[in-house]
Amino acid sequence: MSQARQQLAEQLAEAVAEGLREDLKHQARALLVVSGGSTPVAFFQALAAMSLPWARVDVTLADERWVDEQSADSNANLVREHLLQGDAESAPFISLTTADETPEEGAAEVAKRLEALSWPASAVVLGMGGDGHTASLFPDSRELGLALTTAEAVVAVRSPSQPLARITLSADRLHQARRHFVHITGEEKRAVLANALQGDDARQLPIRAFFSCPLAIYWAP
Repeated sequence: MSQARQQLAEQLAEAVAEGLREDLKHQARALLVVSGGSTPVAFFQALAAMSLPWARVDVTLADERWVDEQSADSNANLVREHLLQGDAESAPFISLTTADETPEEGAAEVAKRLEALSWPASAVVLGMGGDGHTASLFPDSRELGLALTTAEAVVAVRSPSQPLARITLSADRLHQARRHFVHITGEEKRAVLANALQGDDARQLPIRAFFSCPLAIYWAP
């Protein structure tokens, strides 16, 4: 990993940790919503090393593939391997999957888990794909319109470009945070983000759904 990307991960970890500490001064618990993929691994490792009262920080995901948590495709597996380590292992993790066969069947149970958490979240850390998707809000998904407009906490998602069914927090639920971060790397994604900033159609580039929030963008080449 380049030095610039490592520094970016450490700076993001410091910002998120500071937000958690600030909220925990006046509330019993704080909620952190993170994303999967390869980009956040260094951020997870840097955040895990931060001095925090981790037992008071609930951690969940912006979205998840509907797979077993031991699967290499599981975002939960990624979080457990890289974030919930050392002192951070004491942070409760709230999974977005159930034993049900499909996300459509499991969505109600997942929503019930999420409703018990401390909203608004202290921080939502989003990624972004080359197609402008964030969380599992894919431009080619039939459920995109629902995910962008519903007041429900989660939406089951099927996307022609994705081999696995997914579940995602809705845009409304992801908006419910005190701090929003986007963590991206590479010139391609910078170009996509620059393009997204030129318009407002979230169905074309779903990352646009979060431009109405105060959004801290963390990017490195």
